Amino acid sequence: MSAAELTSQDYIKHHLTNLTVDAQGLCSMDSSAVNPCNGFWTVHLDTIGWSVFLGVIFLAIFRSVAKKATTGVPGKLQCAVEMIVEFVSDSVKSTFHGTNPLIAPLSLTIFVWVLLMNAMDWVPVDLIPKIFELMGVHYMKAVPTTDPNMTFTLALGVFALVIYYSIKVKGIGGFIKELTTQPFGHWSLYPVNFILETVTLLARPLSLALRLFGNLYAGELIFLLIATIGLFQLPVHFLWAAFHLLVIPLQAFIFMMLTIVYLSLAHEDH
Repeated sequence: MSAAELTSQDYIKHHLTNLTVDAQGLCSMDSSAVNPCNGFWTVHLDTIGWSVFLGVIFLAIFRSVAKKATTGVPGKLQCAVEMIVEFVSDSVKSTFHGTNPLIAPLSLTIFVWVLLMNAMDWVPVDLIPKIFELMGVHYMKAVPTTDPNMTFTLALGVFALVIYYSIKVKGIGGFIKELTTQPFGHWSLYPVNFILETVTLLARPLSLALRLFGNLYAGELIFLLIATIGLFQLPVHFLWAAFHLLVIPLQAFIFMMLTIVYLSLAHEDH
């Protein structure tokens, strides 16, 4: 499908459509078809593929630097990796008040992985789809964090760890007590406390996922809107890309910090 055949609305819709397949059988990419790819068993192949690919790049780079690390004059890549590791380590030390060897490597993984996925937003919006179109793939969404399935998966993973460590550190009784005895201390208000604390607990993964998705999806949408204005898009595109120099690492940092904060709260035994 060539750009000349697309209206601005069709162009944007096409670029925001994932490459999907139904886990129970093939489905149609056409939303007006009898069996469109929008059910529960729909798998977003591009989201999975790019997230795994970027995760492998992260592991390969850090493993290579760790194996070749020197105490002498380090290279530029080693300096960059050491700066990231030190930055994450300082963030964990200042925010996490418990003792758990998992928190620092988990925070490093989240920060770098989310940063790499966000950074795909800097790639020109037509470049990757055009390359895959030449290979016969007509849909390719290259920014995994513009897919709510990806951000909710990350957030639910963090939420599962929060519940696990809350029960491990405080016990079942302590965890239930925490949900029922705050903020009101009188026993008659325990049911109210339980509702309020449960809503607060469930809001954490929801806000974590939607904040990351919303910011990156909005950024990608604006890049696509800029691409529809034709020849005059270049200066506007570069201005928005420059603004994204702040947004992309900031969202990775916020996701990492909130993860540390939530896990720190899970380790606090009142």
